[in-house]
Amino acid sequence: MHKYIAEAIGTAVLVTLGCGTAMLVGCDAANGGGYILTALAFGLSIVAMAYSIGNISGCHINPAVSLGVLLSGGMDSRDFLGYVVAQCVGALIGAGLLAAIFNMGGVTDMTGGLGTNGLAGVNGSAIAGLLVEIVLTFIFVTCILGVTSKNAGHGSLAGLVIGFTLTGVHILGIGLTGTSVNPARSFGPAVIAAINGNAAPIASLWVFIAGPLIGAALAAFAYNFLESRVD
Repeated sequence: MHKYIAEAIGTAVLVTLGCGTAMLVGCDAANGGGYILTALAFGLSIVAMAYSIGNISGCHINPAVSLGVLLSGGMDSRDFLGYVVAQCVGALIGAGLLAAIFNMGGVTDMTGGLGTNGLAGVNGSAIAGLLVEIVLTFIFVTCILGVTSKNAGHGSLAGLVIGFTLTGVHILGIGLTGTSVNPARSFGPAVIAAINGNAAPIASLWVFIAGPLIGAALAAFAYNFLESRVD
């Protein structure tokens, strides 16, 4: 149970810091600085949580990462389901906190929807958005599987490598889909935004669930194949 609670807390922190930064600085093409700040917020959140709860739960805080670990033999199906539920609950808590803070404080949400993901950057194309999320998640999960492998030997640097990789995929993906690579991160803000009267993000939510899960599965299969040749 402790590891599930850790996953919920970690995901809530990720959503609060990452989406909260996006809400404050905006993520439109005319405001490139907002891209960098938001990318750093997500990346640094991962770094902070990796060194906070990594020894408790492994700091997945992302159903796509948990799927990659499951398919690589690093966890069983019971823990996988427990992690996913905890991550989604944490994302709802994080998005709920942001909604309360911004609403009570009268702060303008520059994203218009609690930092939800969308397809505006790919002109509304669900297929293009799906491809973006598959590719970016493949890169991210491959990094995680590699840096945490028993053959890696990166030790205490793993959290930094993973955080910088998440920052990197955000720098590209923000202008296209807002960068999900994490179904829970997309789910929480979309649901809370809908409760607040903005149901638009729900329509494309499937892209940000399916894309990361497909990308993670491909990463696991590819990495398992590559590592088997090393062994």
